[in-house]
Amino acid sequence: MNSYTVTLIRGDGIGPEIAESVVEIFEAASAPVRWEEAYAGLSCLEQYGALCPEATLESIRRNRVALKGPTTTPIGGGHRSINVAIRKAFELFANVRPARSIPGVQSRYNDIDIILVRENIEDTYAGVEYWQTPDVAESLRLISRPGSAAVIRYAFDLARRLGRRKVTCVHKANIQKLSDGLFLECFRAIAQEYPDLESDDILVDNACMQLVMRPERFDVMVLPNLFGDIVSDLCAGLIGGLGVAPGGNIGNGYAVFEAVHGSAPDIAGKGVANPTAFILSAVQMLRHLGLHADAERIESALRYTLVSGIKTRDLGGNANTREFTKAIISNLPPRAQVQAQNEPVATPYRTPMLPPRATAQEGWLTVGVDFFFHALQPPTDLPAQVGALRLVAVSNRGVALETNPASERYLLNWYRARYVAEQPLSEDALNEALRALAPRLHWTTLQRLYRTREGQNLFSPILTD
Repeated sequence: MNSYTVTLIRGDGIGPEIAESVVEIFEAASAPVRWEEAYAGLSCLEQYGALCPEATLESIRRNRVALKGPTTTPIGGGHRSINVAIRKAFELFANVRPARSIPGVQSRYNDIDIILVRENIEDTYAGVEYWQTPDVAESLRLISRPGSAAVIRYAFDLARRLGRRKVTCVHKANIQKLSDGLFLECFRAIAQEYPDLESDDILVDNACMQLVMRPERFDVMVLPNLFGDIVSDLCAGLIGGLGVAPGGNIGNGYAVFEAVHGSAPDIAGKGVANPTAFILSAVQMLRHLGLHADAERIESALRYTLVSGIKTRDLGGNANTREFTKAIISNLPPRAQVQAQNEPVATPYRTPMLPPRATAQEGWLTVGVDFFFHALQPPTDLPAQVGALRLVAVSNRGVALETNPASERYLLNWYRARYVAEQPLSEDALNEALRALAPRLHWTTLQRLYRTREGQNLFSPILTD
């Protein structure tokens, strides 16, 4: 039997306790996994000067698969989230969060079976933020065509591999017309390559309502990062909470599995932590490795234990972590009773990343510029015309001042002046206009405005009502 070396990061808080539970269960089940210990979390900060040392990243590079316990990220102080750092280091673009009802775990539903696939490294989680004025902080929401296509294609591949029937795109393209519009455009194009699967899309606010009212309408869901973060926790609530919610992070050739709950430092060391989510994450990892028989044995033992009433306190029982772990081990079915078969691991998942497109090839033409600037009062001396550029609007919070008098509004000290030309601008003409305008404004950001050769504006309008 093939065996696999997996990086094990125990984490901090309750992480070491629930990780030990998994290690003991795997040993009792004779799962063909060898653990290579690596470290991340608060304990590493003093010793290595980093929450996630380079040696830990190197271990993941070597083994390509990791099981990671919960870790604590200090609030403030400039420390980057360990989870985000690992996802970006290995471009783990798909966060896979199964939500499946577990008999014996009390919840409002008993028939949930949804797989949520969340884009994992773009969106607001790119972490591109700036102070624009003392009153205005800006966070950029980055949605790219290659990033969207990668996670959407993975969602369809996963649905086909698991015999699922439908993939649903969740978005907010009615408001975020360019960013979510791009995500939805990619979804519709890729859906055509999978005629054996149903596909549809839904606005994120409606999706949240439908998940509560009619969760059976969903099968596989694919979402941009921020919406996926929120909706995945909602799905966890449908099956009993984060304590029973597993998760995996998939990239091209790498995978890191983790429970999605926090490190719960308030109960660390008390022996009462619930390892269910971490065990299910480890089961998800076994399936990723093709060890389906081992995964089924462990998951069956876990489910039988919960149905029999042996639960940790957070699930309404009175078992401590050790008692719960021992019960699962005692309930492991004989290997002969397991229907699933182990399979050789296929080539690690890879999806072709779309190459970047050159502006000239796309036929994008520069037709203007947005000046974002800091001012305490609405500007009154902006030139109406600078070369070929004409001032078309001054806005605050995205609304043109001309249609909503400043005297009737609460204004931020951050304004936008939009200058647009009738015809495409040369670089020399644009630079000349910038040199004329820049000294007159305490500008914070300059944004080039594009139009296609067919006349389509590639920038959002300024609201006029």
